Amino acid sequence: MSYIPELNCKQTKNDIINFIQSKVQESGTEGIVLGLSGGIDSTLAAYLSCEALGKDKVFGIIMPSTTTPTDDKIHGIEIAQKLGIEYKEIAIDSILNEFLSMTQLNENELAIGNLKARIRMVIIYYYANAKNYLVSGTGNKSEILIGYFTKFGDGACDIEPIGDLYKNDVYKLSQYIEVPQEILDKPPRAGLWSNQTDEEEIGMSYDLIDQILYLNTENNMGDVDIAQKLDISVDKINMIINKVVGSKHKSNVPECPKKTVL
Repeated sequence: MSYIPELNCKQTKNDIINFIQSKVQESGTEGIVLGLSGGIDSTLAAYLSCEALGKDKVFGIIMPSTTTPTDDKIHGIEIAQKLGIEYKEIAIDSILNEFLSMTQLNENELAIGNLKARIRMVIIYYYANAKNYLVSGTGNKSEILIGYFTKFGDGACDIEPIGDLYKNDVYKLSQYIEVPQEILDKPPRAGLWSNQTDEEEIGMSYDLIDQILYLNTENNMGDVDIAQKLDISVDKINMIINKVVGSKHKSNVPECPKKTVL
């Protein structure tokens, strides 16, 4: 049983398409550029962008590294070809290795993973500037709320078309618009290090994460009440709530002290 209201796929699809169209028009830009990871989020964002603007105004970039699962790269290319959009494949290992060689720091798996995400976003913004396109983010509401993204990496963008969709909403809308089944069937993963999956790293399924987030952030329900409702421990509830609180800085404009005037 899910406590999250059922998604109105038809209306949500139309709303997102209208959003993309209006933001591109307002900005005076000519299209959308986005990273294609081969995962469900970027695939959904690409499908909706194409429907909003037409395939000639969407540019995709596939940016594999040595830790990128082979089928993710293949799926990214296949989605670009299926949609008929212009795309570019750029392997980022040479850039990453040059950076690590210059810094001469002891290797840190998390820091390297975040560096990969930031390298990818630098490349995306380069193409966006060159083509006068907006950068479309591919983050969903679940990831954004718990801070499951790299600050100034995959969290950097001009618009976030699917940013109000929980992960389970992403699956429902993707099914509705007939995203290929092999994309729907893959476990969510960032590919920032070998054998990584989102749910294993977070320590909880997206189905449960989404319900905790909905009950807490949209229903203002406390940890004990949520634990009773979902029949799980308060510690698990607090693990997610603490992620929400602790990651707010990732989505906010950097703070500064107020000046004093005479």
